[in-house]
Amino acid sequence: MTLFEKPIVLAPMAGGPSTPELCAAVTNAGGLGFLAGGYLTPEKLEEQVSTVESLTTQPFGINLFYPSHPNSDQHAEYSKYHQALTKKCVSYSDFPSRPKWSDDHYDRKLDIALKSNAKFISLTFGYPDANTLKTIRRAGKKVVLNATTPREIDHIIQLDCDILSLQGKAAGGHRATVLDNNIEGSSYDAKTLLHHAVAKTEKPVFAGGGVGTAEDTLDLLRSGATAVIVGTRFLTAQEAGTKDTHRHALLELTNRNTVITHAFSGKPARAISNTFTKTFTPQAPYIYPEIHYLTAGMRAEANNAKDPEYLNLWAGEGFANCREATAKQIIDELLPYSQA
Repeated sequence: MTLFEKPIVLAPMAGGPSTPELCAAVTNAGGLGFLAGGYLTPEKLEEQVSTVESLTTQPFGINLFYPSHPNSDQHAEYSKYHQALTKKCVSYSDFPSRPKWSDDHYDRKLDIALKSNAKFISLTFGYPDANTLKTIRRAGKKVVLNATTPREIDHIIQLDCDILSLQGKAAGGHRATVLDNNIEGSSYDAKTLLHHAVAKTEKPVFAGGGVGTAEDTLDLLRSGATAVIVGTRFLTAQEAGTKDTHRHALLELTNRNTVITHAFSGKPARAISNTFTKTFTPQAPYIYPEIHYLTAGMRAEANNAKDPEYLNLWAGEGFANCREATAKQIIDELLPYSQA
């Protein structure tokens, strides 16, 4: 099934790296660009969608965060973590004592996505009901749902999504796990997930996790992927909005490992190991998005201070392959010769 010219999908990377320019550049180079709607206000999302539409006439996608429920029964854990941060992060002071929750303006942003020219809508951190799936399809969009485990693959097949998006354990940034526990959701590599999916469905399957080279791309395509999802390599693209401190770390801290941490947001995510992950991962509670908002001020201050030790340096296991380049150059590097 041919959905776009080249089998590279830009992973939606919320929080800054995703830009209209990056989405359009990947799309215009023959891949499938996704615009990340997470954390944006509805007004900002509408503005960014309009910019993408002015930069490309090719198919692109929009990703939204499916809302969670407030963690009203975990205020004690929040307070304990707040005290630990306040005590140990003495260089940073912006830690709100009261937890904040948000549905990320989901309903309004879904409406914007439905009215846009985007051909694909993907949802992360949750699965929609049947009525939402029908609404998305009536708008002429394809529904893309994420899975990180075999059980989640079976579930999204049963939901009858249009495209499966498989996130292997080597992927950078937040884990997209919904149904399984945090350990289970970080246990399967992309090829294992692919083998399970292609045995169960003939629907298109996107897969990724730690992709850094053309060999990685070819390996997943040969294992049955319709297209390969790439995020980390695009963090250092010229068109990306990646914070300078984060971008510098990807290029310079290549002697470090990546780790799964929930210390920055309350949700597991893969990042370059630093002082914050080492100190706070053992004591952080799994409370999202409240912990995301708790550390937001510290992360902004750390970036401004050019301090990589207290910044969420999201990165996949293949981040050592990052280099400064245009999105088109990165796609060309990631494609096997026969696909270029």
